[in-house]
This record gives sequence, structure tokens and C-alpha cells, in this order.
Amino acid sequence: MKHITTFPQKQEFEKALLKIESLNLPHEVIRPQSQYQLVGIPAIVLDQESRAALSVSGTCDFICSGWVDYYPSKISPNQNLPSVFDEDVFGYAAIMVLAPCIADVTKIRLIAHISGDMTKVFPYLNAEMHNACYNVNAPLVTFMEGYRMITLYPRRIAIAKADEIVDGWKTLESIRQRINDFWRRRSSITPSTQMRRKPPALEIYKRLPATNCQACGEKTCMAFALKLWSGETVPFACKPVFEGEFISRKDALVEICSGLGVDDKPILIKS
Repeated sequence: MKHITTFPQKQEFEKALLKIESLNLPHEVIRPQSQYQLVGIPAIVLDQESRAALSVSGTCDFICSGWVDYYPSKISPNQNLPSVFDEDVFGYAAIMVLAPCIADVTKIRLIAHISGDMTKVFPYLNAEMHNACYNVNAPLVTFMEGYRMITLYPRRIAIAKADEIVDGWKTLESIRQRINDFWRRRSSITPSTQMRRKPPALEIYKRLPATNCQACGEKTCMAFALKLWSGETVPFACKPVFEGEFISRKDALVEICSGLGVDDKPILIKS
């Protein structure tokens, strides 16, 4: 199996590539197409043997975003340049975290930081995207795009269930265009801070251990997911995720529950 990583900055990619080439390791470089140049930094693919050789070669003087299984992209090449906006509130994006998706191990999860700030766009986005869940107190917006779950924070974006790295770039570019388009049309949109929908309870369940350990006080993980969905409990009541062997799921669980506005409520849990 091959593995792929990307980088938070282009300089880190260049340092990694120099290191790999100095070791004569077989590798492949996946470069973002012209259309994704504002949201993508080149990625490097290594097979298991080459990645192991890189790990034992000594201290690596580069920072990567994380390694995931590599799947070739099925997206057709597109050499169009990215759209230009007179007032770009998004800026550019860089993937800071790349990891396997907890909700679907055949997909990837990524977190990208942006140079702009989307806060002032959220009420306009919420007014027109009726499938979005807007938590004005966070603030953040969560919505489903196909099977992908996307959470927008003021200066970062979390995407769950991206197919692979190119699909991640494509999704980020779609968000960049959408955010700037809402801001461009803001004079014709009545902003809304109403929370109309919540992420599906099943999506919350997929980020729980599914062991039915009952440490949270509920008989099953699905029952706990429903309580989270309805705002009757808090994520940290799940001891295996916050204190035990499933702690790797913590960030993903907190992320989806932030959209419900229940993550910081001091609720008394039943014993």
C-alpha cells in the first residue's frame, strides 16, 4: 500500500522533496491543478518501504500534515484558473492536518487553515443554505455536501469523508468560491442567525466507539448519540473517547458536536 502526505507550507514540501531525493527513495509528486492553486500544496506519495526508510534516516527537517493511504484521483484534470473576487474574504488555504476518516476508513479527514476570516459571511450563508447548521455562539457552520461533512470555523475548515487529496482540494476550492460569492451578493440576502438543522445523529454515532460500554450512563452508543443530538448531554461524557483507548476520536467528536452548541454546557449526567 502507498501512502500520501501534504504540507502546511510550500517550503516544507520542498524540504521534504530534497530529503527524499537525497535518499534516492522512489516517490511520486501530486501537484494541485491550476484551479486549486489557492487551496493546495503539492503532495508526496511513498510506498511502505520508502516511508520506513525515510523514518529511520534520521531527524526529518520538514513538517508534514500527516500520512494516509493513497488512492489515485478519479477527478478529470482541469487547467482553469481559480475565480478572482474583488473582495476576497477567504484568501488561500493550507492543509494542516491529514488523517484517516473515523466515520469511514476508506475516506480521509483534513483540516485546512485559511488566510482570511469567514465570520461575517456565516449569517448570509445560513440564510440561503437550508441544509446548514449555524451555531452563532461558536461561531461555526456545519453542513453535508454529498456524503462529505464540512465544518466552517472563522479561519479553518474541517472536511470529513473526502475521497482523496485531490477531492479535498476540489472541496476547498468549492468552499472558497461559495464563501466569496455569498459575500459578493450580501446586499441581496437577508442574513439569518437561526439554527434550523443539526448534523444527523448517525454522523455523531459514527464518531463514537460503538462498544456500548455504558460509561456515559446510556445503554448504547446510539442512545448517547441521540442524547448529544438533542442537547441533553455533552461529548466528554464518553469516557473511552476523552480518557480511554479511543482518544484518537476526540477531535472528530468535538468537531461535529460543536455544531450542536452542546460542547460547553455543564449538564448533569445520569448514573
